[in-house]
Amino acid sequence: MPRVGFDRYSIAMNVLVVGGAGYIGSHCVRQVMAAGHLVVVLDNLSYGHRESVPNGVPFIKANMGDGDSMRATLRDHKIDLVMHFAAFASVGESVQQPERYYENNVVQTQSLLEAMLAEGVKKLVFSSTCATYGVPEKMPMTENLPQKPINPYGQNKLDVENILKKLAAEGKISFAAFRYFNAAGASVDGSIGEDHQPETHLIPLAIAAALGRRPALKVFGTDYPTPDGTCLRDYVHVDDLSSAHIAVFDKLSQPGLAFFYNLGMGVPYSVEDILKSVERVTGKPVPREYVDRRVGDPPALYADATKARNELGWKPMYDTLDAIVSTAVRWHTLHPKGFSKN
Repeated sequence: MPRVGFDRYSIAMNVLVVGGAGYIGSHCVRQVMAAGHLVVVLDNLSYGHRESVPNGVPFIKANMGDGDSMRATLRDHKIDLVMHFAAFASVGESVQQPERYYENNVVQTQSLLEAMLAEGVKKLVFSSTCATYGVPEKMPMTENLPQKPINPYGQNKLDVENILKKLAAEGKISFAAFRYFNAAGASVDGSIGEDHQPETHLIPLAIAAALGRRPALKVFGTDYPTPDGTCLRDYVHVDDLSSAHIAVFDKLSQPGLAFFYNLGMGVPYSVEDILKSVERVTGKPVPREYVDRRVGDPPALYADATKARNELGWKPMYDTLDAIVSTAVRWHTLHPKGFSKN
């Protein structure tokens, strides 16, 4: 298994990856293992895939809100650090089902934290989002921008960040919260990748359209104040995200510490840029239909990840759009029906 973007870390730990059968979590599991740590995965499989968990890795099917299961897992596996990827993560769905999102993303996270405190587990790496910023005041986006979420998903993540800050201020935990931009791509060997039902992410939708597996892709808005009129977004490879999470382990040395990092390449790519990259990599056109803007889509969102680069030594290995897209195309070519239907 290739080591991605990190070297050695001082102390091997027992790491529980909650949501470790999901897209980002499953990639992180492999990188944590490659860094020399022991891994346990807990996932309720509502969105994750059992097939994405490596053979031999202990797997517990449970909700993070199940206090008894969480405490038993933490205790039985002598967990030192928890990584939390178990949020529901569709912005549109969060608007339609805000109560369901609050229950899973906030209430069940509180149960996870209660179990950690009860079992004396004091280190947490939390998957947050740039959606906590809402419509940002400036570009590129730094960690000190005001956080004003405009949807329930972003608000959920901010709520959890605030809970974590309170616990750290009380000396009960140490944590790092990573605010993602657009995770993309797949493992370089094509063994794991994106398999969402329904799929809402642009790159896999564009690949499916190019490969003739779905109708023409809808491009929402061509009149934004951007070079080609389509939205600008920041895409970062999923394995590069994983390497940043592992790089923070040694910083969580004692309770009371709190770290926040943006994770993005800092390069704004338009929707048209993505479609052209998919066309270059696949050698096929992406059928598309231009339609009106969606309500609430900002013209541009992209990161300033200087803090992660400076403090964590984070250096993404997939530093071009085509490199990211190529790994996604490999996954979707090898797995035309996702994990469980090949």
